[in-house]
Amino acid sequence: MGKRRKIGRPNSPIRRVSLGAVEWPTVGLLLVCYGLWFATASYLYPLMPAAALAVLAVVIALHSSLQHEVLHGHPTRNRHLNEWLVGLPLGVFYPYRRYRAVHLRHHADERLTDPYDDPECYYRAQYDWEKLPRALKMLLRWNNTLVGRVTLGPALAVPGFLVTEVGQFGSSPSIRKAWMLHAAGLAVLAGLLEGAFGISFWLYAVSSAYGGMSIICIRSYCEHQWSERPEGRTVIVEKSWLALLFLNNNLHLVHHKRPTAPWYKLKALYAEESEAWRAMNEGYVFRNYFEIFRAFALRPKEPVVHPVLRRAVPSSKPGHAITVELGNTDPAKAPGEGRTSERPRAAAHSGC
Repeated sequence: MGKRRKIGRPNSPIRRVSLGAVEWPTVGLLLVCYGLWFATASYLYPLMPAAALAVLAVVIALHSSLQHEVLHGHPTRNRHLNEWLVGLPLGVFYPYRRYRAVHLRHHADERLTDPYDDPECYYRAQYDWEKLPRALKMLLRWNNTLVGRVTLGPALAVPGFLVTEVGQFGSSPSIRKAWMLHAAGLAVLAGLLEGAFGISFWLYAVSSAYGGMSIICIRSYCEHQWSERPEGRTVIVEKSWLALLFLNNNLHLVHHKRPTAPWYKLKALYAEESEAWRAMNEGYVFRNYFEIFRAFALRPKEPVVHPVLRRAVPSSKPGHAITVELGNTDPAKAPGEGRTSERPRAAAHSGC
């Protein structure tokens, strides 16, 4: 057996390939994305409304991937310009600034899959699970199949996210500002849809926006699993015709370990050291998404309750306020873990 190559220090910065300070492939893809959106709404919808709404769902999924790219510091070095580039909320449901804040917390790899500390985790703490009504338990089990995640996932994720946001709205100026900006963007979006294209905003939301989230759920379905080693918690899906739509985040371990790498460099980073990457995540690798579909279309890949973490029943102690539903301060945490979490009861945005 050949000697394993070592991959450089996780999360170490890499040099961005760009002209000046701009990553032009991403700018080009943004132009393609918005061009497809406008062309579909303008020209295809009057002729074939159902087909247009389906195409818009695909475009929204691409826009979601581009928002994910932007929140990691692309395609320019100006954060405000980057935000402006993806500011029109084509996907309707999530404010960009809230997505950014929640997702960057998710990148603490040592906390991946923790039901309280990972805001994109689908595992539940044992104590929370035992309190849920039977009907919701059934829905959550179904949500852990691929078909369930694609069909039901957005319907569970959005209300869970909104409940958490409402609980923090009054105490957080940054959250209030994020929602104000989002509301302004929605007003522009609704004006375009209703006024320029003759598309009902609500029809667009329940068909195209929901469908876009469902497509992203294909990618996020098995992105993470529990492993004793943080590196074993993140998947690699080696090849897929969906890779461009997901901006190569099917190579999710590569993204987590090289979060500053632009999407168009991820394939090369993986190809250069594929054996080492597969060894790093202990073989948590699929050839493509069809392999995942065949294995888990109707069978849960993971249990709903976390197999290791948050198994103990939290007990109230002086000076500890417990708000289990939102995953706040938890005296059962290990030393050094006593920080407040904003974890929604259903995963946010990219977690579908």
